[in-house]
Amino acid sequence: MNPFKRQLDYGFKVDLGKVVDQFTGYLRSNGWKVQSSVQGDRAVVQAQKGGILRDLIAADRALTFTMDQTQGKLTVRAGVGKWIQNIGVMALEVLLLSELFLFVDIPEMLWNEHVEKAVLAKLDEIVRSAGR
Repeated sequence: MNPFKRQLDYGFKVDLGKVVDQFTGYLRSNGWKVQSSVQGDRAVVQAQKGGILRDLIAADRALTFTMDQTQGKLTVRAGVGKWIQNIGVMALEVLLLSELFLFVDIPEMLWNEHVEKAVLAKLDEIVRSAGR
């Protein structure tokens, strides 16, 4: 298993539009560049943290969160992925079926793992509150 790819499983469904709106709002308020797409029971959120070093080293990297609801359950996957231009107009099914997660340089992976844990904790909080 890729240590820089995480999966959260929930035994309930949520309003994905509402979850994505709250999550992207949180990310933007904390200085992230964010794009998202929601289609039915599937969603993708990509987030990049700016900065001159990040812009020079890995401008095409992002934390990528996919959400898929099937059979009354929600599955959230998070990992390091390639920033996809115009995610909102791209076919969501193609995104969810293709490999979104990439290995990148070790320092960047460690930074992303640290940040991902904090961001994933907030997403978990949002999902759990939406499932009530």
